[in-house]
Amino acid sequence: MPPPPEAAPASSLQVIAMHGWAGDGLGWDVLRRDLTAPGWHWSCGERGYGGRTPGLPAWAPSGRRLLIGHSMGPHLLPPSLLAQAEAVVLLASFARFVPPGREGRRLQKALAGMAAQLEEGPEEHESAQRAQQLLQTFLQQAAAPDPPELLPRGPASRPVGPEGRRRLRQDLDRLAASEDLPPGFPGAVPVLIVEGGADRIVGPEARALLRDRLPQAEVLSFEGAGHCLLQAPLASELRRWIGRTLGG
Repeated sequence: MPPPPEAAPASSLQVIAMHGWAGDGLGWDVLRRDLTAPGWHWSCGERGYGGRTPGLPAWAPSGRRLLIGHSMGPHLLPPSLLAQAEAVVLLASFARFVPPGREGRRLQKALAGMAAQLEEGPEEHESAQRAQQLLQTFLQQAAAPDPPELLPRGPASRPVGPEGRRRLRQDLDRLAASEDLPPGFPGAVPVLIVEGGADRIVGPEARALLRDRLPQAEVLSFEGAGHCLLQAPLASELRRWIGRTLGG
């Protein structure tokens, strides 16, 4: 059977996009290029892990409001901004990152090891290089099963400076402490959960907890995709969903 026709894309649409841990705002460039239609406005958040200037996105005065968050992204936004979204797309995201039980204990141990690698040492260049190696190792797992060479350049492309390391430590603590949807998450709005079936960062337990927490959400799963959803047909699927949800 031929695929269903795409709904007309929403016009005058605002998109706020927030990257996750170890990412930056430039990571949205490919999706923005492939997804954006005339009349859309993008605003990307930036945590400043890799030397880029940190900054929060903001909604414009007019236009439908769509939030797209990757992984930890929604947890990095202020409640007042989240609460104004009219639709939400969660890409490889979670409500509670560390599930209870055996898997949670394994993750807590892994997070403690990552935090140790971000501790400050006596030599700045050694601390900066150690943090860079941590990000490169993390992103190999986030890209898998695809090669990390497909990832855009980001904070792991160079040694990480003191301010970037401080923010990475701060957000790693926030990641470990996440127990629910972030404060301000809008209720009674359309939500699309996009999962990577081969995700090595957000495990099956955390994915199930998110689905349980948002039973009204639509779920789109790419079985062979990893945490970064690198080769999934993301733009075409999002375009259909946005057209159905906000295009009318």
